[in-house]
Amino acid sequence: MSEVLLEVRNLCVDFGALAALKDVSFDLRQGETLGLVGESGSGKSTLARAILRLIPAARGSVMWRGLDLLSCDAATLRRQRRDLQMVFQDPLASLNPRMTVGETLGEPLKIFEPALSSLERRARIDDMLERVGLTRTMADRYPHEFSGGQCQRIGIARAMMLRPKLLICDEPVSSLDVSIQGQIVNLLLDLQREFDTAMLFISHNLAVVRHLSHRVLVIYLGRLVEIAARDQLFAAPIHPYTRELLAAVPDPTRARAGTPMVADAKMAAGEQLPALDQVACGCAFRNRCAYAEPNCALSAPELEQVAAQHAVACHRRRELVYS
Repeated sequence: MSEVLLEVRNLCVDFGALAALKDVSFDLRQGETLGLVGESGSGKSTLARAILRLIPAARGSVMWRGLDLLSCDAATLRRQRRDLQMVFQDPLASLNPRMTVGETLGEPLKIFEPALSSLERRARIDDMLERVGLTRTMADRYPHEFSGGQCQRIGIARAMMLRPKLLICDEPVSSLDVSIQGQIVNLLLDLQREFDTAMLFISHNLAVVRHLSHRVLVIYLGRLVEIAARDQLFAAPIHPYTRELLAAVPDPTRARAGTPMVADAKMAAGEQLPALDQVACGCAFRNRCAYAEPNCALSAPELEQVAAQHAVACHRRRELVYS
């Protein structure tokens, strides 16, 4: 088994009186990809930003190779930044319009490897541009001169400049044309294999998550409701919400019959998520669940193992394993 790099334990994030994340716990190993899925508003981006301390956490711990990122001082956290990088959803908005591509890629090298000469730094920049499918001549151009897919390649190049040990991808292909999405996904896979980087991949696109991930986390209204190995989750989901998500995957047979297809997890239930302040106690999914019972309104279920590498937060998990 590879080394555990990231240990998230009972992580909670509050926005005022509302709990956006509630007792989220999981591990991430070196070279592993964890897919994170759930509807819009379920807390996926909040989790990603809380891990990197881009937003404050209310409680819990985020242990990075034995160091708690939530309690360490600013100088210590800054030193860890070279190993903790993020690729954002909007590729153009994540790039400084006043900086050339070369300046953007060179900035982390100036900060974390100041001993490099300008020639060495330019060689590293040119090499990374070619690794992500761009040319070295593009280093002197500005972000507005590139397409969305090229800007995302630049964002990935910037994140990988220091060969980080953890890469968090927050919907990195959702704003791109379908024809470009596969190229970006394959690029991320190639870079991960080359640098043995751990990856937390957030997406609405369940097909992309299935292609990339070793394990999958399912989140609903700030709580993890199921964690399983990829093949196990897609073949035999247990939590009613996970089943609903997977049932929303487009079916070409239904499309030919003229039945509208649901595109992804954004529209999985065909209705809006309940407000956070309406689910303060009990199971948050109970009002949409066909298996709900009175106990579901009294207490929130905890994640419990039902099989090897498979944990579910549902009061009726034992029955649902066989249904």
